[in-house]
Amino acid sequence: MTDHVSVRDLRVRAVIGVHAWEREIEQTLLVSVDMVPETAGVRTAAASDDLADALDYSAVAGTIVAVLREGKFRLIETAAERVAGRLLADYPLSWLRLELRKPIAGAPAPGALPAYTAAITIERTREAS
Repeated sequence: MTDHVSVRDLRVRAVIGVHAWEREIEQTLLVSVDMVPETAGVRTAAASDDLADALDYSAVAGTIVAVLREGKFRLIETAAERVAGRLLADYPLSWLRLELRKPIAGAPAPGALPAYTAAITIERTREAS
């Protein structure tokens, strides 16, 4: 069995989008990530009850926020790849699945699209060095 540590529905205000008006505002992104620690699993952390033996999900959330706020990405695909890359570089993870969602407000104009959510889900593993 594999233990997963997850951060769910992290809300991040960031500049994202391809349209000129999107470059002028912050929009809310929602991020969920499942991670498999490379070394110690959940059992090790549970046995010691020590944060030093656990994957610090608060630190992970802080990293996600920093990458998204600093990136000012045009595409959610780019944002997801950059977040995944940073998490794999900064934390002892062997695998992660990351979902990034961007709610899109519906326009009141006749014939305009109703509200929806654009989403990208990626899975990445640590590359052997």
